[in-house]
Amino acid sequence: MTLWSGRFSSPMAASLWDLSESYSFDHILYAHDVVGSKAHVRGLEHAGLLTSEECEALLVTLDAIAQEFADGSFVRHEGDEDIHMAIERRATELAGATGSKLHTARSRNDQVATTLRLFTRDAVTTVARDLIDLVNALRELGSRYPGAYLPGYTHLQRAQPVLLGHHLSAHGWSLLRDVDRLLDTRERLNVSPLGAGALAGTSLPIDPAFTAELLGFREAFANSIDAVSDRDFVAETLFDIALVGIHLSRMGEELVLWTSSEFGFATLGDDYTTGSSMLPQKKNSDVAELARAKSGRLVGNLTGLLVTLKGLPLSYNRDLQEDKEPLFDSLEQVFLMIAALRGTYGSMTFHSDAAQRAADDPNLVAVDIAERLVEGGVPFRQAHEQVGQLVGEAARRNITLAQAVAQNDQFRSFAELFAPGASLRARTTPGGSGPAAQPEQADRLQAAIDLATSRLI
Repeated sequence: MTLWSGRFSSPMAASLWDLSESYSFDHILYAHDVVGSKAHVRGLEHAGLLTSEECEALLVTLDAIAQEFADGSFVRHEGDEDIHMAIERRATELAGATGSKLHTARSRNDQVATTLRLFTRDAVTTVARDLIDLVNALRELGSRYPGAYLPGYTHLQRAQPVLLGHHLSAHGWSLLRDVDRLLDTRERLNVSPLGAGALAGTSLPIDPAFTAELLGFREAFANSIDAVSDRDFVAETLFDIALVGIHLSRMGEELVLWTSSEFGFATLGDDYTTGSSMLPQKKNSDVAELARAKSGRLVGNLTGLLVTLKGLPLSYNRDLQEDKEPLFDSLEQVFLMIAALRGTYGSMTFHSDAAQRAADDPNLVAVDIAERLVEGGVPFRQAHEQVGQLVGEAARRNITLAQAVAQNDQFRSFAELFAPGASLRARTTPGGSGPAAQPEQADRLQAAIDLATSRLI
C-alpha cells in the first residue's frame, strides 16, 4: 500500500514501481531522516498537535528504527518506495495509532528537502575536513625534503627552479579554496524547509522556526514554494566537488609525470602502486591515473543535474528525485580520491638529485641574466632580446647557455648565476619560490589552514 492509495482503485504497475522506487539508493539517508522526523515530532508537540506522551513515544520509536538500520536488522517492506515511507511505515507498526500521526503537517516534499539538506550539510563538512588533511599531507612531504627543488613548468617546458615545498603548497592553496567554497555552500544551504508542506504550508499551527532551531539551521524558509523546489544547494555541492576533482586530477597528472622514467622525480610506495599482468618490470601509478579519470565522472554528475533542473516549473516535480544519485556518487568518489592521494603522498620518495639536476638546467638562468641587465639600467625588453639572442646562439652552436656566457665578453661576469641553486636563491620576492620567501608563506598557509579548520565547527 502506498501513502496515497485512498485515491486509486488499482496498485502501481510493476514497471512504474521499478522506475519510481528510490529506497535502493536513498536508504543511506536514514539517520538524517530520523533526525528530521524527531524535530518534526517535537514541533508537533510544541504546536499542541501531539501530547507529551505521544511525542515521547514517537521519539523512542524513531530511535529504535535508527538502531535497526544501524545494526542491519531493519527489513524493507515490499511497499517501501523510499526511505521516508519505510520509516513512517515502521513507526506505525511499532507505535500504532500514534505512529500514524508522524506525518501530520508534513509532506514528503518538505521532508525530503529537509533530510537532504541535513545530509549534505554533514557531507560537505566531511569533504572539507578531508581536504585539510590532504593539505597537511602535502606540507608533511615538503618538510621531509626541506631543501629539495625541481623545475617549475609552463607549457610543460622547464621554466624556473622552485622549491618542492613551494610547489606542493600551490596545490594546498587550491585545495583550501575548495574548502572555502564547500563551507560557503554549507552556509547557504543551512536553511530549513521543514514546514513548507507540499508547496503552500499548512493550516495547522506549526512553527517552522522552532524546528529549524532544533535542527541547527540558521533560519527557516521564507517562501514555501522555493523551499520544496530548490536544489541549488545540490548543484552547488556538485560544482564544488567537481572542482575538487579537477584539482585532484591535476595532482594525479603530475604524479604520473614525476614517477615516469622520463622524469624520475619520485617513486611511490609499493602499497600505492600496481603491477602489470604481463610485464614483470612494471610499477604503475594507477592511483594517480584513477584520480585523474574520476574527475570526469564528477563533472558528468554536475552536468546531469543541471540539465535535469533547467526546465522545471515551480514547485516540486518528481524529476527532483534525480538529485540524489549524482550527489551520493560524487561524494563517494571524492572521498575515495582524497583518501588515496593522501596516502600516496605519505608513501612518496622524492628523488632530490634527479629533480635538482633538471632544475639546474643552464637555460633556466636566462631570465636571471636579463634581470641583472635591468639592474644595470637596460630596459627589460632590450635585455630580453639580448639574452634571447644568446640562447639562440648557444642552440645553434650546440653548446650550453653557460658555455655561451663564458665565451661572451659582455656576459662573462654573469657566470656565477649558473652555480647550482643560484637561480632558486635569487627568487626572493614575497610569494616567490626561493628559500628566503618561504617562512612568510608557511605562516600564511598555516593561518589559512587554522581559519578553515575553525570554520568546520
